[in-house]
Amino acid sequence: MALGDIMNTLKLGLVSFVEHKSNSKNNLITDGEKRLENLLEEIKYADALGLDFFGIGEHHRSDYLASSPITILAAAASVTKNITLGTAVSVLSSEDPVRLTEQYRTLDLLSKGRAELMVGRGSFIESFPLFGFNLNDYDLLFSERLDLLLKLNQNNAISWHGKTRAPLNDVQIYPTMKKPLKISIGVGGTESSVIRAAKLGIPMVIAIIGGNPKYFKRHIDLYKHFYLESGHKLEDMEITINFHGYIYENEADLNQFYETYAAQMNQIGIERGWSKFTRGRFDYAIGMDGHLLVGDSKYVAEKIKNILTFLPAQRLLLQFTVGNMPHDKTMNAIRLFATEVKDYLKK
Repeated sequence: MALGDIMNTLKLGLVSFVEHKSNSKNNLITDGEKRLENLLEEIKYADALGLDFFGIGEHHRSDYLASSPITILAAAASVTKNITLGTAVSVLSSEDPVRLTEQYRTLDLLSKGRAELMVGRGSFIESFPLFGFNLNDYDLLFSERLDLLLKLNQNNAISWHGKTRAPLNDVQIYPTMKKPLKISIGVGGTESSVIRAAKLGIPMVIAIIGGNPKYFKRHIDLYKHFYLESGHKLEDMEITINFHGYIYENEADLNQFYETYAAQMNQIGIERGWSKFTRGRFDYAIGMDGHLLVGDSKYVAEKIKNILTFLPAQRLLLQFTVGNMPHDKTMNAIRLFATEVKDYLKK
């Protein structure tokens, strides 16, 4: 597909982990009620400005308020009209597919058909001990639960047997569905996850949170190869790419975003043994070869166009609130993304 055609059909959306705290010294929010109130304003604003998707990523940590995405999305359904509402992602390995199916069928009814269930293995593992799962079963848990979830999505009554949950014997699922949910799979850098999504014919969401985006071209090529080889139609293939990003209007906002972003990434880096995220690494990451979509509207649009020349995708998502930027700054970034960046892309 030509770049112009991609631009004309490209869908834009946002993702949030509902950052609640920040390790930067002058940006700390402790009032959970206010944070969720602000979040609903952000989702409502994104809807009003015509963005296509808003996703909530499941996490069970003190710095995020997203332990129950379905609750937040149900609240968002009551204040929005058009925007698709989904997870980004649900950690399927530690979830019950029956319960997820019930919840997101209900959300689909509340939102009049705007629910999407994005599932993955998750890059954080806090949910495993929390819900009593063994990390040694990491792969088996995901593969079995994905199999069950997909079968549930095609049937109102089901029988199923596996190793990681109780069997189902001709069980009826409620509410009954009018149509299958849209289910997509979030992947990181694991080729086996890409191949699995392709063979199943499921939309793929690639999270690009480090390195040169060109590295992920091979994942899209791999996905397309196995997607077509498995007998799926090219016109049905759907790929989403997901970035950290921020659109700003002045240097002070850029510096504040760096402080909050670096503080959050360094906190996670301490937990995972990463090297320190410095200003030098940040400046490289916001350059044309880096993974951050950060800049003014025109620059971010040009970078998106460049990325789509080697990562052709139907949808692009940005996570603005990495490190918990102030609410007014986030609202302004949403405005710039939904208006100016979108206009530049269409041109």
